[in-house]
Amino acid sequence: MQDRTGPLARFVAGYVWLVRSLAGLSMLLIVAIMLTQVFWRYVLGGSLIWAEELCRYLLIWQTFLVLGLAFSKGEFVALDFVPSLLSPRLRWLLRAVMAVPIVTFLVIMAWYGWDFASRFDRQTIPALDFIWTAIAGEALGLSIRWVYVSVTVGLALLALHVLGELAVSFRRQVLDNTDDTAPDADNTSADPS
Repeated sequence: MQDRTGPLARFVAGYVWLVRSLAGLSMLLIVAIMLTQVFWRYVLGGSLIWAEELCRYLLIWQTFLVLGLAFSKGEFVALDFVPSLLSPRLRWLLRAVMAVPIVTFLVIMAWYGWDFASRFDRQTIPALDFIWTAIAGEALGLSIRWVYVSVTVGLALLALHVLGELAVSFRRQVLDNTDDTAPDADNTSADPS
């Protein structure tokens, strides 16, 4: 029986809860904003010019936040014909070899994503400026960089998930010598214990 109450297990459980909560909150906001937009347009005959832009930014963040969770749950497309023919140790070795270019690519893309985002420090998010000006009388001035930095955050988290999954599979396949071809029903994150 595995110990799922250690500090690392609690940290991972908290991380998964936080990401799921943020994804749920962003989806709730998107639905509420779009319903408000539909009501405004078809009932009141006007339009909220900021609604679609704000929903787009929320959806971008939501997508990049949940990439790692989707990977850990096995929701990415994978060809597993060759790995299924290998022994547990060779399967892990194949995963380790495949993880090197994947993590390298993710780190490079995260780095360039940060570089790209930093180029837009002076450009503000028009939708939030419009909303804030209507509420407070002056523009909020939040940089659009915080939309673009979602690429860096999402890809860095995905790289951590790839490495975490590699560590978990090492423990299962090499140290415990168990077969993990059948995914766990509870496999929502890397097993940190």
